[in-house]
Amino acid sequence: MAALMNMVLLDTNNKMNKKNSHRNLLVMFKQETAHPKLIELELEHLHDILYHVEGIENYVKSHEIIDLNKYKVCNNSVEIKKFIREKRERAFVFINNKN
Repeated sequence: MAALMNMVLLDTNNKMNKKNSHRNLLVMFKQETAHPKLIELELEHLHDILYHVEGIENYVKSHEIIDLNKYKVCNNSVEIKKFIREKRERAFVFINNKN
């Protein structure tokens, strides 16, 4: 027997006090009607998890810089942070996810 799924689009703008508090989440519930308090609690848990996962340290660990001008791959966390913060784009220099 197929379970009914209820999808809820949640806008977390101004709901959390952490830096990246604005995001839209599509959450699927197995229950047809979910209580608003349960949705709010789930939202708080998801936001807390995403806040830690999306931090700069985790981002740096999972990315590398590929410089086709110098034929070089950079895994240095300081260099990756510096590259991310740069205002100008460099030709043929890419940031790549290691996955």
